[in-house]
Parts: sequence; structure tokens; C-alpha cells
Amino acid sequence: MFGGGGMNPRKMKQMMKQMGIDVTELDAEEVVIKTADEELVFSDAQVTRMDAQGQETYQIVGQPESRELGSGDATGAASVESGDDALAVEPTDDDGEAEIPESDVELVAQRAGVPKGDAREALEAENGDLAAAISRLE
Repeated sequence: MFGGGGMNPRKMKQMMKQMGIDVTELDAEEVVIKTADEELVFSDAQVTRMDAQGQETYQIVGQPESRELGSGDATGAASVESGDDALAVEPTDDDGEAEIPESDVELVAQRAGVPKGDAREALEAENGDLAAAISRLE
């Protein structure tokens, strides 16, 4: 699962659990990432979900196949199919704008020491980039 630089994988799992990090392997059949120019399609990819402090991080390991934009499904967002699970990597609201997760707003507000409204505005201005939003507010 992880290359711990020679560390025992069992010990690494135990340490991660103590830090509140939960790692789950997903049985993904296909992962599609849509960019402005193309689609990257990972077939038989190894997908790992890591939950840490309310944030979910996905790791995709595999060799992508590049194809023209629009030749796959038309969902409008990259997705990870995992049995009954489907994750929208970049969900959008009714206006086509990227949704800003409340957990991101709280994190930026806390780190920058500003009200949530200001944090949300900074995130929207920076297209959801946490680091850029925090820098903007500091």
C-alpha cells in the first residue's frame, strides 16, 4: 500500500490509525479525469482513499490512456467508480461553478483567522485552492 522506506506496513497502519488517518482501498473499475483538452482514463487502476481530519484524499495508481474530450461519458466531472460508490472529483453547483466544501471553508477561516464568509469568498476567488486562499487572506 505505501512505500514506507523500509518501515513495517503493519506498524505504519497502526501509526496512521493513532493519528486519526483511515486508509481504504477502493475496488475501482475505471477512473476518468477530464481536463480542458483531453480525458485520462485509468482502467484497472489501484485507488486508495485516505480520510484525515475530515478531508478525503484519493490516490490513483495506474497507467492512463488519453482520449479526446467527449468520447467518454458526459457527467461533467471526473469520477471514481467503486461498486456502489461514485466520487465526483470536482462537483459543480447549478451555475456550473465548483462547489466549495464546508470543511475547506472552515479550514481556511481557522488558518487565516477570518470569518467563514471571508474564507468562502477567498476560496471562490482562488477556484477552491486552499493555500492560495489562505495566502490571499494573510
